[in-house]
Parts: sequence; structure tokens; C-alpha cells
Amino acid sequence: MSRRPIARSPALRQLRDEGFDIEVLVGYLVVHNVPYVNEQREVKRGVLFAALRLNNDVALEPEDHQCKWAGDMPCQVNGATMQSLGPSSTPMTIAGHEVKWNFSHKPALTGRYTDFYDKMTKYVEKISGPAQAAQPGITAINHKPRAPDPEDSVFLYEDTASSRADIVAINDKLKPLKVGIVGLGGTGSYVLDYIAKSPAQEIHLFDGDGLEQHNVFRAPGAVSGEELDEELTKVVFHARTYGKMRRGIFTHPYAMTPDKLHDLEGLDFVFLCMEGKGKRPIVEKLEALGIPFIDVGMGITIHGESLRGQLRTTTSTPAKRNHVYEKNRIAFTTTDEINEYDKNIQVVELNALNAALAVIKFKKLFGFYDDDAHEHFSVFVVAGAETINEDGDE
Repeated sequence: MSRRPIARSPALRQLRDEGFDIEVLVGYLVVHNVPYVNEQREVKRGVLFAALRLNNDVALEPEDHQCKWAGDMPCQVNGATMQSLGPSSTPMTIAGHEVKWNFSHKPALTGRYTDFYDKMTKYVEKISGPAQAAQPGITAINHKPRAPDPEDSVFLYEDTASSRADIVAINDKLKPLKVGIVGLGGTGSYVLDYIAKSPAQEIHLFDGDGLEQHNVFRAPGAVSGEELDEELTKVVFHARTYGKMRRGIFTHPYAMTPDKLHDLEGLDFVFLCMEGKGKRPIVEKLEALGIPFIDVGMGITIHGESLRGQLRTTTSTPAKRNHVYEKNRIAFTTTDEINEYDKNIQVVELNALNAALAVIKFKKLFGFYDDDAHEHFSVFVVAGAETINEDGDE
């Protein structure tokens, strides 16, 4: 539960001050204890949900006229379905509540709600009207006190993107994870950008390099000249940047050498975003710890007056690791082959794509996305816009 949007939003404060039992959960405004009549003409209480629109945790005007409902279908006093609510059955779970219905009810005169006070009070009035006729004096107003916020979210403000898309329960699959990113170069920094916007409990950053002028051109966002003058390490800079929106980012400003491998213990997943040299002991340690990981890489060469190349994503889990060695899916040492990427050619869009492909696979492993191919090795060929998937489950 978060009280910050209630404290900062006049419409939400008005609901609270008038005695409605409200809270903000996973991007929804929740009104508890709304009385209604069910099909059996029983007076019961349900829970009303509306996806919030927030700016810096201040509630904006509602984007639509829809609400969700945990409870039986509200009915008239005679048990007839309240069709004016525009009900549709949409079962889902929101913050532990079994939501059964989606309502679509426009205000009769204006067709829109001016704010969330207007929206929720009109919905409550509509739903609870038959209950008040059947049981005079019953109300949604009870002035129930609520406990202080538990620290149940890593974000410093509400994640309203997930609630607007109705994927809160799916997103929560990532919530308990402790994720490591070894290497904060171009691809690693984009992996961080994507993972930081997930509810993962912890993100551990491993890199000993400094933030320098040439490598900021392969990183997300923009770095000022004054920030370059600070001579920060990559991990400190990126932790400071993403610390503006979330907690749980831990910095390890050193290379992952054999004497540091113990710092991988306790992680649930690791992204390896580094060159081949020094990678073998890390892989062996992750295997010994039973930690799944994804290794990324790219090869870019000059071809005439253009660039050609490919992006690689290698997945290793406790259930499937043999392909890494039998098919040489990970380059453990740098090769003598000319790789123009080593010259720091700025291919930021390929860094971002390589990271996106890795994070999509990571989310497949934890059930966020469906996974039909179950590939453990994937190559995207830039010139042909072709994806090759191999090493599926056996």
C-alpha cells in the first residue's frame, strides 16, 4: 500500500477525509467495503478498483470511465443484474483480491469524470443504492484507519503502467528476484535500463571501469559534461541515475575476478555483458551455484562502406548447460579476428537490441512472457534482419 498519492492528491484526500476506506495498491485506487445487493438479494460488501493516472504521485483526471470489482455482480433490490454498469467478466487478481468484473459506466450528463473523487463517489452511489434501499443506513463510509505503508515496492512512486495494462499479477512474478549484471558497457547499461523498470527486488551492478566520454555514447539517456568531470565509475553513475525511481540497486565497482566470485552468491539470475577474457571462471561459478544466466555478445565488421554484424544471446539454466561447451556458444577468450566493435564504433541501437533480446528471454524464463521455442541460443543477423534460434529443450 502507498499513502503518498493520497497525501499529494486533493481528490484522493477528499475521499479519505470523508471516511471512505481507500488505499493505493499497485497503481490502482481501491475503495473497500462498498455495500451492494447480489443476485440472491443479499446485502454484501465488495471492493472497487480504478487504474490511477499519476504525475509524480499526484492523481490526474481519470483517463476513462471504467472500474473493476471484487465481489458478486451488483444487482437491483429484486436481484436483477445492474446492466447500467456495463458489466463484463474479466477475472484477474489484483494485490490479492479476486477481481471478477469490469464496469463501464459513464456519467449521465457530462459523459466524463472530472477527478477521482467524482468517479469513485458516483460509482459507489450507483452500486450501493439498492443496498441502502434494502438496508437503510448502510454506507461505504466507515472512517477505517489504515496501517502505515509497508515497504512492499522498490519504486519511489507508483507503477501505474502495469495497472493501466492490467498486468500487475504478471509483473509480480519478477518481484522476488535478485538480479546481477556483470559489465555495464553499452549492452549492460541497457539491460539495467530495462530491469530497473521491473519490480525485481535487487539489482547488483559489477564493473570496474570509469564513466568516460567514449562509452557514454553507447549508454541510455544523456550524460552532461559536468558529470563526466566527476570521474565516476559506471556502476556509481548508473546507480545514481536509476536511484531516482527505485530502491534496491547495489554497486560493486570492480571487475569480476576470481577473488570476487563469492559476490555472485545469493543471486537468482545474472546477465553477462562482458568480453570473453575472464568469463570462464564466472560461468563455472554460476554453474556451481545453480544460477541461471544469459551471456550476450555482438560481432561488428566493416563491409565496404557499411557495417555488418550479428547479436548473440546464450541462455544457460540448471536444466540445460551442455550446449555452452559442446557447441562453443560462449567465447571464453578474445579472438584474433578483427572485430570493429572493439574499436568502439557507436552502435547504440544494436546494444539496445541485444539487451532487449536478453531481457525478453529472461522474462520468458520467469513466466512473464510465453515461450514456444525454449531456445537457449539465438542470433540476430543485422543485414538480413534474420533471427536464428537453436538449442531448444531436449
